[in-house]
Amino acid sequence: MLEQASSLQTGGGHLFRALLSFWRRRGEPPLIKGWLPYFGQALKLQKDPLGFMTTLQKQYGDIFTLLLGGKYITFILDPFHYTSVAKNQKLSFQIFTNKFLKRVFSIKKMITDSDLIDEIHSTYQFLQGKHLDILMESTMQNLKQVFEPQLLKTTSWSTEYLLPFCNSVIFEMTFATIYGNVLADDKKTFITELKDDFSKFDEKFTHLASGIPIELLGNLKSVRTKLIKDLTVESLAKLQGLSEVVQRRNDILEKYYMPKDTEIGAHHLGLLWASVTNTVPTMFWAMYYLLRHPKAMAVLRDEIDHLLQSTGQKKGPGFSIYLTREQLDSLVYLESTILEVLRLCSFSGIFRFVQEDLTLHLESQDCCLRKGDFVVIFPPILHHDPEIFEAPEEFRFDRFTENGKKKTTFFKRGKKLKYYHLPFGLGVSKCPGRFLAMVEIKQLLVVLLTYFDLEIIDNKPLELNYSRFLFGIPYPDSDVLFRYKIKS
Repeated sequence: MLEQASSLQTGGGHLFRALLSFWRRRGEPPLIKGWLPYFGQALKLQKDPLGFMTTLQKQYGDIFTLLLGGKYITFILDPFHYTSVAKNQKLSFQIFTNKFLKRVFSIKKMITDSDLIDEIHSTYQFLQGKHLDILMESTMQNLKQVFEPQLLKTTSWSTEYLLPFCNSVIFEMTFATIYGNVLADDKKTFITELKDDFSKFDEKFTHLASGIPIELLGNLKSVRTKLIKDLTVESLAKLQGLSEVVQRRNDILEKYYMPKDTEIGAHHLGLLWASVTNTVPTMFWAMYYLLRHPKAMAVLRDEIDHLLQSTGQKKGPGFSIYLTREQLDSLVYLESTILEVLRLCSFSGIFRFVQEDLTLHLESQDCCLRKGDFVVIFPPILHHDPEIFEAPEEFRFDRFTENGKKKTTFFKRGKKLKYYHLPFGLGVSKCPGRFLAMVEIKQLLVVLLTYFDLEIIDNKPLELNYSRFLFGIPYPDSDVLFRYKIKS
């Protein structure tokens, strides 16, 4: 799941680390290795991550180390310890990220050039503030292009599977918002092929992230090469309407690479992956829960209708509504619904690489960590804690509202929590695209709830597929049919 620490790459390093693991130094967390060499507890964890981690927490407490896929990972489960992890400069997020980018996207220069890292990070400003308002306008225009030609002609019921529906809309809308529109006549063919190749790549993503050589993953190397080629400087020049963030990234990349260097395309593949891969399943689960909870859908429709009426907008024929970011943010039940979906479905871990032997001073105890290991904050334990969230296994669309306003105060052990909802990470690892992702999901839900009647056909319970465990929002283990038509 994570790359081996560089200091352990030699055979001697592996042997030395293996010998050390047979005993624990004073102050180190308990080590749970399991009976499987190398894999350790990985198979148990992937089968039922929340149940397995809860069992370990009851047995060993809030801090313990697992052997997972040849890596030693210390999990920190107490939310009052998160700040100590996030602020410790000897626990590096960037080292983890650099190794991840090399394995998954074949981006190598980030490992050796800190100036490139700093400049790339500076582009994240174009994903928030006034720049986000520009992206919002673009997103709505692209939603219009997606829906008007097809869906606004649907006067009778149309039936589709929910996951490919969400995947198609999110991918096309997001690509056009970030990279612009294809001008050629074969626009539909280009987007469809790009989406299909992207899906093939994303399907094997965790295999790459875990360290399996790409040569052992079938034709994945050729798929990745094709995706990178589709996102090179030459290919992007054929698109119209590049976003500010992509324009700025292009300017920076031109300083560090030759124009024909394929690693430029690898950077753009990384950005596209970060922009799409978790937004699709989040949208899926939001739709799934709303379709299965008519009361929640009715409350959201009323909230949206009230806002449209108060701003003088009518739901006439055609695609005519427009909402500012402030107006979107005022839809508290809509936002609460998305936050509740993320609470239920997010299974990301927040990773840090231990750069040197150190003692982590926590609120309740000191914890000794070894150089080359990893530390992970595991928010699902927080998100499913019944002391913080009543009946945490239930979907409650209004969980993050109180008296018609946003609720931001939650407690554990009688103390107010600084961190109670962490689907996007925290500190330096907090997802820079979180604002755009939330805006896209809100806009899409507003459009669907405003213009369409929506009904679920396969009203069956779905489970999370944990194959992407620790790396984002899981996809469902199967799919459901739903139907939609234009409101009368």
